[in-house]
Amino acid sequence: MGRRVMILAAGVGSGHNMAASAVEAGLAGLEPDAEVRRLDILETTNDVFNRLYDDAYFQLVSQAPWLIGWGYDNADPPFKLAASPLQLLEQLNTVSFVRELREYDPDVVICTHFLPARLVSLMLARKQLRATLTVVTTDYDFQGLWLTAPFHHFFSAREESRQYLITLGIPADRVTASGIPVRAGLAEPVDDASVRAEFRLRPRVPVVLISAGAAGGTYTLQLVRQAKRMRSEFQAVVVCGRNAELKAEVEQLVEGRERDFVVLGFTDRMADLMRVASLFVGKPGGLSSSECMAAGLPMVIVNPIPGQEVRNADYLLEEGAAVRCNYATTVGYKIDGLLADPERLAAMAAAARRVGRPNAGRRVAETSLAERPDPLWISRDAQRAMLQAAEDGVAAVDVEAEQRLRTLVDPDTGASLALLTQAQLEVLGARDWSSSVHLALPYLNALRWQPENFDLASAGRWLLGDRPERTLDLR
Repeated sequence: MGRRVMILAAGVGSGHNMAASAVEAGLAGLEPDAEVRRLDILETTNDVFNRLYDDAYFQLVSQAPWLIGWGYDNADPPFKLAASPLQLLEQLNTVSFVRELREYDPDVVICTHFLPARLVSLMLARKQLRATLTVVTTDYDFQGLWLTAPFHHFFSAREESRQYLITLGIPADRVTASGIPVRAGLAEPVDDASVRAEFRLRPRVPVVLISAGAAGGTYTLQLVRQAKRMRSEFQAVVVCGRNAELKAEVEQLVEGRERDFVVLGFTDRMADLMRVASLFVGKPGGLSSSECMAAGLPMVIVNPIPGQEVRNADYLLEEGAAVRCNYATTVGYKIDGLLADPERLAAMAAAARRVGRPNAGRRVAETSLAERPDPLWISRDAQRAMLQAAEDGVAAVDVEAEQRLRTLVDPDTGASLALLTQAQLEVLGARDWSSSVHLALPYLNALRWQPENFDLASAGRWLLGDRPERTLDLR
């Protein structure tokens, strides 16, 4: 029997589970005897907590999107909500999940949502679990809720997010800009004629793919109304997902225009549709955007959710792979302009392919399986220093001398093991010019009885493991 691998997501929308599925596919063939399980953590919680995490979120998206943006910005600095009532609420409502995870006793845990990542990290800190923990973000920008400690490896969606984490003090060897894991085949050639025939799409006529997104929404009806007024020759595929009511409304709206509009409910053929389409019209969710980029499909962005989707949109606009339509009533005008300018459309498609990371799932899988056995410990004082740096908008190296972060490194492997503040290291006898620090169990045990040094003692005892003493390099 090979290693046990657990992939954890949370069903808030479909993106996190889709990323988990892509990682699972990426694991295929890497370890033939490995046992792989994929779990949606919300399926193990009670109905009230499930609704709080899922239904309440989409209610806010619909009724008070500004509140989503406020919450996103408020929780943006890393460790802002450490030891908050929110974490206590999560722990109280995930007892069944923790029990199931301990019984399964995985060797590797890969998280595509911050909720299971935080819980697994807590289990590692309490030594309730001995597993490699890797965290995979599902939006283009880093958001503070995703960073937890201890962890083994962190996967960001793009290099700028990786560089931001490094400026906050996270060691470079612990972060990989992998991209967001997407379903396989998006970058592969497709039989255009066959797909068009299957979906009643005319040859050589541009295809506009309109997506309702995970939550559906009346904005889809507005998009279709405006598309009906377009002057360009086109044909639209409108994907309504599992929203049967929306699908019926769209079908009624396009009655008599069936030659130009194909209306679908849920489909598992999105990869094929993306590869025959010329434009994608919809919201810039992390997964849908990443799939478009992997397929080289330019986007017309509409109605982004404040917070993560607005930041996703900013990135795609910056890269030249998308345009944004701020008014639902002008989306037809926007699409007409792009279809009438083949050179611009081709440039956007090239930009999308440049941004796309079709093999992200495989890279996450390979790195997770190859990860070292020791996680990165971040002391509470170091977490507070990172939070302060993020809130002040400065790099960790620019904070006050005592709060500057130093990395403890394994002298044999060169791997980073912990982040401590300079003030904590001075308690251990290491000065700002020191190149190493010596840890000894008796001294650390004595520190445990000093409230101001309890955090340091916990970090040191963690680093010792079963050893009575240990010398580590400093960076």
